[in-house]
Formats: sequence, structure tokens, C-alpha cells
Amino acid sequence: MKKILLFALILNSTFFYAQELRLLRGAITENLIVNDTVNETYSLYLPTSFSVDRAWPLAFVMDLEGKGKAAVAMLMNAAEQEGYVLASSNNISDSLSISQNVLIANRMFNSVFNTVPTAKNRTYTIGFGGGAMFASILPTFINEIKGVISIGASIGNLEILNAKQPFQFVGIVNRSDFNFRSMYDTKQVLNKLKFPNQLLVFDADRNLPEIETVSKAFRMLTLTSMAKGYLVQNDSLIRSSYNDFFVDANANVTNQKPLLATYQMSDMEKIFYPLMKLDSLKESQKTLKRSTSFRQANRSQNSYFLKESFTKEDYSYYLEEDIISYNYANLGWWNYQMQELNKLDRSAILFEKQMSSRLRGYINALISDNIDYLAADREPDLEALNLLYMIKTITDPNEYTSYLKVISTSSKMEDYGTALFYLEELLKNGYTDTQTLYSIEHTALFRIMPEFNEVVEKYLKGARYDVIEQ
Repeated sequence: MKKILLFALILNSTFFYAQELRLLRGAITENLIVNDTVNETYSLYLPTSFSVDRAWPLAFVMDLEGKGKAAVAMLMNAAEQEGYVLASSNNISDSLSISQNVLIANRMFNSVFNTVPTAKNRTYTIGFGGGAMFASILPTFINEIKGVISIGASIGNLEILNAKQPFQFVGIVNRSDFNFRSMYDTKQVLNKLKFPNQLLVFDADRNLPEIETVSKAFRMLTLTSMAKGYLVQNDSLIRSSYNDFFVDANANVTNQKPLLATYQMSDMEKIFYPLMKLDSLKESQKTLKRSTSFRQANRSQNSYFLKESFTKEDYSYYLEEDIISYNYANLGWWNYQMQELNKLDRSAILFEKQMSSRLRGYINALISDNIDYLAADREPDLEALNLLYMIKTITDPNEYTSYLKVISTSSKMEDYGTALFYLEELLKNGYTDTQTLYSIEHTALFRIMPEFNEVVEKYLKGARYDVIEQ
């Protein structure tokens, strides 16, 4: 028998029920207990318009770092705008197995279902990066989930998709994100499998989408619910949504981004086909695809896709070879590759700049994956790990952790010359945390050496030990 919750309005902003649980409207309620038998909590966001007299669409935010409040906070403005409830667990973690995380998620789902009046067939998952990949596999295990919003990641495992249990997949990705290619390819696979899907592609300086883009993803879920009869059709909302989407597509045509416009129009056709006539949209699509600008852009993109694929193969091959042979001599080759990407960053050709960004993201992700793999061994290969961290200082020079790891590992192996070199490279790149410098693991002997303190004094004017000149 389901537990009945008694809600009442307190000071126009707070709800409570018999067990003194208080849920805020228009704000995040933290550390809600899943149930009395497990030590698990979650964060919950209710829109300011929330009331208990109607059922609400619900999106579960998946975060593999267990930071429920932070995950919800990133999406609450879009959820507020579109009228969605958000919930996120504080216990899901990338250190746990998929099955353990699925069970944690399922317990949270049941807790929220028993707390908030939820619209039938309007339950979704959403996430960023790794959290998005996990969000995309949950519908296979939990029937109640009818759609996924995936920000910056493709589906976690295409092989487990069940054609008899389809769900709507809405991807969001920047064309400069290294995951763009995989999400673009996944879209083609989903089309063949007849899985309902959309891909919101944007260009920006950062990979995270603006609120308006996330709001559009929520709106697509709402419109699909109307098309399937899960929600009463709102003709005014349908028409205004169509007009807004069409204006955005035309803006990309005007801004000489015909490919983005075609992506948008393709998604519009899927979303609005069951809801209204699309004669003008189809005609616009035909006109755009016949245009010289579209054909040129499409050829250019395909050409850069091919070049990108070859370069990624080179990166993967040489990284593996370097690890196996401890090939420190190849550090110069990696430095050259990054210099070539730096040149592309300054290119006037948009496709070149975006390819450069994707390649940089790819190699850094590849190095991180190899580091995680080697570090997980019972007896890690310190020399191989050290080499990977050295390469990482080249491919991502502003990530200070890599320098600190090289300094630590080199000191452990009593290679103080290498440790000193990377100490100075770290400080040249703007590192200023003296306290951390003097607490790096395995550097007890290294940090009392005159050479160490000379470098610290040179860049930070704060060496802990005096340098004695003989």
C-alpha cells in the first residue's frame, strides 16, 4: 500500500508532511533521506509554481561524484522555466559498479515517487559527461523512464538497447567537444533502430550549454508527451514552440551555419510531425540542402572528420607505443602535435578550430583513461604512469596536478633532476600554492635541497628553507 503524503503550504514557499519533511519551492531541498533502512540521501528541486493538486514531470539528474545539490543547481533554471521537478542522489559514484549505482538510483526513484505527485509516463533522466552515459543506460533497467537528456556524451552502451523498449534520447553537444563525433554517429545508429532522438548542436567558447538550450531539450520532452497522449495538447504552446525553434534555425542560416540549421530542422520535423502540418518546414529544408552554402559546409565538415579520424588513430597508436617502451624521447613529438593544434586554434576556418578543440579533448581523455587503468593495478607501473603525466603536462599545460604527480613520482625514484625541471615548469605556468609544494608526497628529501628552494624563491619569493651560498 502506497504511503500517502500530506502537503500544506507554509509561508507561501515551503511544503511539509506528517513526518516533518519540508520541501522548498523555487529552491533546492538538500539531504532528503531515501528511506529508513539505507544511509542514502538526495537533493530535490520543486518549481515555484509547484502544487500538490496536479502531477508533475520529473527528471532525475545523474552525477557520478555524488554531488546531488551541485548537479541540480546546474539545471534548476531550465527546469523552472519548463515546469520540471529535479532530483539527484548524493550516493551514486564512479567508484561503484553499474549494478550498485542502478540500485541506488532505483531506491531514490521510489522515494521521490512517494513524495512528489508524478505524471505517469513523464519520468526522465539527465546528466553531464559520465553522468549522462549512466543516465542513458537506466531506461533499459527501469521501465518508468521514458526519455534521457544527455549533455556532452553519447549513449553509454548501444548494445543493450531494446527495440521493444524505446525511449526518447535528446543529446546536447558543442561542435568543439570531442564527444561531438560520437554523438553525431550515435544519432545515425538511433535513426536506424527507430529510436526517437534529437541532437541539439551549438557553437560556443565553452562546452556547457546555455540555459536556453537545456530548456529546449525539456520542451522537446513535453511536446513528445503531447504527441503520445501522455499530456493534453496545448495548441498555443505547440505553435509558440514551433515558431521559436524555426527562428533559431533561420538565425543559423543567416549566420552562415547551414549545418546547424539542418540539424535543427530535422529535429523539428521529428517533434512536430504528429502535432501539426509541416509544409513550410519541409520546403525550407529542401531549399537549404540545395544551397551552395550547405553543400560547401557539408563537404568541409566531412573532410575535417576524415582528417580528425586519422589524427586520433596516430594519437592512440603512439601513446600505446610510448607506454609499452617508456619512450621519453617521444615527448618532443607530443610537443610538436600540440604546437600544430595551437596553430589551428588561431585559424579563421571554423571547422579547423573545432577539430583542434576536439582533438585536444580526445588526447587528454585518452591519457586520463590510461592513467586510471594503470593506477588501478595492485602494483602500478610507476615509470609508465610518470611518462603519462609528463605527456599530460604537454597536452594540458594548465592542469597542475600532472606536474605535481611527476615531481612526486620522480622524487620517489630519486630522479631529482626531472623533479626539479617539472617544478620549474609548474611555477612558470603560474602555480602559487606554496603550502602544497612543501607537502608533495615522496619529496621530503627533495624539498630541503638548495635547488628546490632556489626555484621556489625565484618564482614565489617564499622558500621555506634558506639557500646558503658557499
